[in-house]
Amino acid sequence: MHATLISPTDTWAIWTILLAAAALGLLGERTTWGRRLSGVILTMGATFALSNLGVIPADGVPAYDVVWGYLVPLAIPLLLLRADLKRILREAGPTLIAYVLGAMGTVIGTIVAFKVVPLGESGWQLASIFSATYIGGSMNYAAAAEAVGLHSGDLLSAGVAADNLVMALYFLVLFALPGIGWLSRLYRQRTPVAAPATDDPAATGPAHLPRFPELGRSALAVALAMGLCGAGYAIARVAGWQGGGILVITALTVTLATALPGRMQALDGAEVMGAFLMQIFFAVIGASANVGIVMRVGPMLFLFAALILCIHLVFLLLAGKLLRLDLAEMVIASNANMGGPTTAAAMAVARRWDTLVLPAILCGTLGYATATFLGVALGHWLR
Repeated sequence: MHATLISPTDTWAIWTILLAAAALGLLGERTTWGRRLSGVILTMGATFALSNLGVIPADGVPAYDVVWGYLVPLAIPLLLLRADLKRILREAGPTLIAYVLGAMGTVIGTIVAFKVVPLGESGWQLASIFSATYIGGSMNYAAAAEAVGLHSGDLLSAGVAADNLVMALYFLVLFALPGIGWLSRLYRQRTPVAAPATDDPAATGPAHLPRFPELGRSALAVALAMGLCGAGYAIARVAGWQGGGILVITALTVTLATALPGRMQALDGAEVMGAFLMQIFFAVIGASANVGIVMRVGPMLFLFAALILCIHLVFLLLAGKLLRLDLAEMVIASNANMGGPTTAAAMAVARRWDTLVLPAILCGTLGYATATFLGVALGHWLR
């Protein structure tokens, strides 16, 4: 390990940089250029540059171990406390069918890409991570990496870079699909388009401003998430399940969210804090990456990801045609597969498909709850 400007044991400085990089990504997404790059890329790019310029160390840092060992597991239940499976199955409607088809397309695409693109000894682990990501979203990237024991900053950073580039292109394709006349005419159209928003000042009044989470409930959400993490790791340890802690935590959280939906819905701030912890995780991934390996491995991972997404989309469109699904429903479901509830809901709002906003959130949440299990199972099968 080469000497760096900031020592691995300079804890305050390391944490300052990680938190500042996370904040940079989150704040940068408010700008036009930041949205094009994504907050994840901004955060990773900052720590990647500092690491490869010799400002911060790439490995052997206790703070990085804290992120992997504590913050990533803690983020999982915080993001899943509202994953009420009964509500998802009851209210998601035809979008849920499209979502399941999309997940099947991702699995098929991962199997084909694994056979076609050589990824070396870590190929099955990368297959787990990418399939989990393209079934549920970026939260599952971190969870699957932890579950299969892949902590290589080089591979993970190259994977995130490839994923973000492919995803940016894919979202452009998704947004354009409903505007392709001949394609749109092949499918049923039952999704109404809402009227454009008005300039009524009442619509932008205080009632429409973002509400700050209540502090006491936020604290309770963190305490509950920590308890779920402790229970999950304890159960995995007693069962002798090496690397199974994350999966047990996920199962416990989803069970609790389904059994007590009203109580869990009331825990304000859980998703916000979970998203922030995930942003710190991406800061660590960027810091742990070596530029040479990222440049060497990145193109192969780009091809791997692109092949998965192509097969996913073709399968979804063909199966959706046979099942007489609405093209808008398939577009939103595919977005939920790839980006999770936030990006899917944002696309539904942008397209003025108001009736699909709730199904987008529900399907994306279902992906958060199940994709890690599916991705890890697929990876071990391919192994």
